Amino acid sequence: MEFNQANFARILEQLKDNARLQGNMLTSGEISEAFDAWKLEEPQLLLIHEYFHKNHIGIDEPGDAEENLSGDDVNFLEMYLAELRELPDASDGEKRAVMMSALAGDGSAQARLVEIFLPQVVEISKLYAGQGALIEDLIGEGNVALTMGLGELHRLEQGSDAREMLAKRVMDAMEAVIEATAEGELADKKAEDRVNLVAKKARELAEVLHRKVTAHELAEETDFSVEEIEDAMRMSGYKIEDLRRSGG
Repeated sequence: MEFNQANFARILEQLKDNARLQGNMLTSGEISEAFDAWKLEEPQLLLIHEYFHKNHIGIDEPGDAEENLSGDDVNFLEMYLAELRELPDASDGEKRAVMMSALAGDGSAQARLVEIFLPQVVEISKLYAGQGALIEDLIGEGNVALTMGLGELHRLEQGSDAREMLAKRVMDAMEAVIEATAEGELADKKAEDRVNLVAKKARELAEVLHRKVTAHELAEETDFSVEEIEDAMRMSGYKIEDLRRSGG
């Protein structure tokens, strides 16, 4: 395999997915085998191990999936897990029977399968804690993905395939939540920066004119359009002190 950044990143992501399907753990052998074609030296493998440790993935033993939980996450989990404990327990025999019936398309078995799988959604959510999204949002989207995944069970033949498929659907949903949260935070940061810059330019011009300025005046003196300035004014809640509100 060609040694390039894209291939390297792809293997790292695949190993992270494998770890989450294996209780947040990888073995040293799995890591070495994944990079075997590249003949990495021991110092390079140690750096890869360090990368997984920073992502709270254990090497040869499970990582601590709860160390990144915030206080709000812990409080939510306490209440949510109390609700889950009210659901009837399932023996190993029932789990196997429910899975087989669910694979055959039995609606009641599929509904029961969701109940049985809900605690695993919680465990998966802990692996994504501390990455910007609330555990409540992760679990919510994970549960939706779990339910939607039932529609694909008819394509599978074995319970192990179904469990892996459902877990992967849940993981993909949680990763999408984290990505959307990051994008939203980036958009919020850009909006905040825009408001601050407009406020700064308005203040500078107001000091020259010794009065509040209009959006049109500010647009003539800056690279901002009138629309951009008025948008910034609205985003600030009309709290840019040196900018006169339109019509005011």
